[in-house]
Amino acid sequence: QVQLVESGGGLVPAGGSLRLSCAASGRAFSTYNMGWFRQAPGKERAFVAAITWSGSNTYYAESVKDRFTISRDNAKNAVYLQMNSLKPEDTAVYYCAACLPDRNILYEYEYWGQGTQVTVSS
Repeated sequence: QVQLVESGGGLVPAGGSLRLSCAASGRAFSTYNMGWFRQAPGKERAFVAAITWSGSNTYYAESVKDRFTISRDNAKNAVYLQMNSLKPEDTAVYYCAACLPDRNILYEYEYWGQGTQVTVSS
């Protein structure tokens, strides 16, 4: 089992940057693919980005490609989301999640954090 705790959210003006962190505890973090999702008010939770267990492959939603970067540090049991050129439509609660290596990295996640709020002002 994996426990996940996000941090780094906050209020930022449009065009600004934030770096989200996700600290993982539990067994074998380095064997899990990791992802970030977000849920805006009145909307369903949506995929943002994912990274394979080794860090060799990354995936992004079209809406964040070229603005967001996902990375991980297996030695620190952590995954990060660097968000640049933020827009008001990026406002949401952002969730970190862990995916077993044999599941679909875009949507089959087993473990979730509690979320961190990101608000982008116009």
